[in-house]
Amino acid sequence: MRVDLEGRVAIVTGSGRGIGRAIALSFAENGANVVVNCYTRVSEGMDVATEIEELGRKSLFVKANVTDSEQVNEMMRQAIKTFGRIDILANNAGINVLIEGRVPIHDFSEADWDRIIDVDLKGVFLCSKAAAQQMIKQGGGKIINISSVAGIVPLRNQSAYVAAKAGVINLTRAMALELAPHGINVNAIAPGSTLTEATKVLFYSDPEKAEKTLSHIPLKRPAEPKDIANAALFLASEDANYITGSVLVVDGGWLAGYARDW
Repeated sequence: MRVDLEGRVAIVTGSGRGIGRAIALSFAENGANVVVNCYTRVSEGMDVATEIEELGRKSLFVKANVTDSEQVNEMMRQAIKTFGRIDILANNAGINVLIEGRVPIHDFSEADWDRIIDVDLKGVFLCSKAAAQQMIKQGGGKIINISSVAGIVPLRNQSAYVAAKAGVINLTRAMALELAPHGINVNAIAPGSTLTEATKVLFYSDPEKAEKTLSHIPLKRPAEPKDIANAALFLASEDANYITGSVLVVDGGWLAGYARDW
């Protein structure tokens, strides 16, 4: 997929690996200079920044915790100091509990709840707030929030994650309403099962688990990170200038209501 992002400046949170890495590289491949952000996987984030520069684009790596407003504001200041503007923000940073933490609400850890809501929802709020202030000064921009199909239909034993991702969807709509007068488009992407480093271990390393996971996906395969990056690339492009407040589902047909024959 090719679009023209020449001269644009993008910030991609959680872009050390997986979907975030794919988005950052896709933006760079299409002409953007990219601020790479992650907090725990610093070496991986720096590697992504190096890959972007090898593509002939400029890149800046910023270690920042998206749950901390001071660190978020400093990331925005560094981006503006280096590139002079912010055109695109992709709010990708997100976490979930591992298998052992996936328990019903009456057993769910308060610590896990707070941690997930902070990263997956508050992080989107803080980064969007800070980026929007600069975009308003410039007269426009694009904000793309990575939600999940779990924000549309619930998954068992992941109460914090589904609550956060549902919150991202309605936050996206609220921001779209508020920021439209300033020329800022705000949209969300809801990926289905995506073949990242984490899901390879959780679901696709064991044939039985993989078969169960794919049983409700009509296309019979997980998404590749590039599939999600292509959706982000479209929403960041001028081709999507009249789209705001929308949720683009990229799930191989999961939410179409696919079920086995009875």
